[in-house]
Amino acid sequence: MTEAAAVRWESGDLYEPYVGRWSRPVAHALLAWLNAPTDLDWLDVGCGTGTVAEAIVERCAPKRLVGIDPSAGFLDFAHRRLKASGAELLQANALGLPFPAAQFDRVVSGLVLNFLPDHPLAASEMARVVRPGGEVALYVWDYAGKMELMRRFWDAAIALDTQALGFDEGRRFPICQPETMRRLFEGAGLSQVKTLPIDVPTKFRDFDDYWAPFLGGQAPAPAYCMSLDEDNRAALRERLRASLPAQADGSIHLVARAWAVRGRKD
Repeated sequence: MTEAAAVRWESGDLYEPYVGRWSRPVAHALLAWLNAPTDLDWLDVGCGTGTVAEAIVERCAPKRLVGIDPSAGFLDFAHRRLKASGAELLQANALGLPFPAAQFDRVVSGLVLNFLPDHPLAASEMARVVRPGGEVALYVWDYAGKMELMRRFWDAAIALDTQALGFDEGRRFPICQPETMRRLFEGAGLSQVKTLPIDVPTKFRDFDDYWAPFLGGQAPAPAYCMSLDEDNRAALRERLRASLPAQADGSIHLVARAWAVRGRKD
């Protein structure tokens, strides 16, 4: 039925209502799990709109905070969000971090790993720039399971269009499983590797609050949605409307699960 458009990462204003608002509580849960002391040097790899970096500022009183991301549009949004924090924001790639070895006490990343073309290199780069005794940690969505706002979208899309199977993040991103991430971190030379499921509630005011972010065209599911013609997009919308668990007041209560992993550099 369709060939999904290429995914763009350009607008923080489109990203925030789609998943940015749900990533914030996951970032805080990750940092609570790490329970790091204050006055450390932090690197946020793939900082995007600044969700994780903002949580570090709020919770961890960092000595130094650096965020890198390849998207100029996302960095512009992050600059506005973090302008009073003293954070350093750089346009750079996670597969070639522009830092000497052993520069940071904590290296973190949120919702980035699965979009990188070389997972072992990404993990090795993060391990390279963390100091001995420091930690690397990241989280990704549980696309195949309890990231329900996306899982329900793809289940509805596949029921209408078998070609959607090829774009389904649950199938495209097998790295987003705890044992796979554990092996990745161990392969990068990190020790004491642990994983954690982080569940956050995603409450939508009504169906439009759920549906509207898919019309932004940014990220895999919205890109697929906007590649449909008007009739097929309407069919997908109505299938979702009928299948989502609306409450008496019209609100929709789902769960977003992320898988987190952490490891220490000896």
